[in-house]
Amino acid sequence: MLRSLTLAAAMSLATGAVQADNHMTPKASALITGTEGALAGSVTLNATASGRTLVQINLTGVPEGVHAVHLHETGDCSAEDFTSAGGHIAGDAKHGVLTEGGPHPGDMPNMTVGEDGILKAEVFLDLLDIDEMIMDEDGAAFIMHAGADDYMSQPAGDAGSRIACGAFSKAD
Repeated sequence: MLRSLTLAAAMSLATGAVQADNHMTPKASALITGTEGALAGSVTLNATASGRTLVQINLTGVPEGVHAVHLHETGDCSAEDFTSAGGHIAGDAKHGVLTEGGPHPGDMPNMTVGEDGILKAEVFLDLLDIDEMIMDEDGAAFIMHAGADDYMSQPAGDAGSRIACGAFSKAD
């Protein structure tokens, strides 16, 4: 019995060590609010050992359906319709993975939300530089749209109104 408990304790410590050493450093985070108030949650941008940015999305109260999510160029969610967040973080690229010269560094795949209104997702962005594009002088924001991104319409994918926003700040 003692040996089983010791083995279980050792395995627990080993698992904790793996989780703590996951080769990711949280660099920026945003608290998300929606236009209707029920939509809320967080988005974290993590630097990885591979050089890619891992975006972790954790939202509740999201309307059922398919929604576009993008990173926008200004860290300001003060406008009622969230247009204060500006356009997409574009760099020198065009919008969309179906467009020659695309995608924008902050373009992500559409997200499908079920009846429960919960969205938990992880996305890797190869073209996003957190220090230069997110933590610049005017910041950046996460935006969720009412509809799906068509991955080609310029400049933003014809995804409909903005239903959620969160301005990024340096992660603790």
